[in-house]
Amino acid sequence: MSALLDFERAAQLAAATLRHARRLGVRPLAAAVLDAAGHPLALLRDEQASFLRPQIATGKARGCLGMGFGGRELARRAQAMPAFFDAINSLTGGEVIPVPGGILLRDAEGRLLGAIGVSGDTSDNDERCALLAIEEIGLHADTGDAQG
Repeated sequence: MSALLDFERAAQLAAATLRHARRLGVRPLAAAVLDAAGHPLALLRDEQASFLRPQIATGKARGCLGMGFGGRELARRAQAMPAFFDAINSLTGGEVIPVPGGILLRDAEGRLLGAIGVSGDTSDNDERCALLAIEEIGLHADTGDAQG
């Protein structure tokens, strides 16, 4: 399968994320897939997910793209430098959510293709569902942890 991240592949990724959430029995999720420039390609919300979930998912993905790190590294940095992240959120109108559940998407050579953000359950469960979907469609995940 091609390493390209187009709208069809983005929609498959978002749908697979929500499907894995249902299979695992986690709370209803929303998944936002953005291209490398931060533009939305796909945004899906489980019909039972709360109305803020799409915005939170998008903020997780945007934060990763804007800073160049997966959500786990963003969370560590936000904890270490809260004033800096307050300033970033002031600059972006609150569009950066530095927690797990935001994952950079890469091809086999490590090139950045975009990001996915997931929201609805715990950050760990959000990330878990996305990782299963990323593996399923043949992309590489960068969670901000070495093993991610």
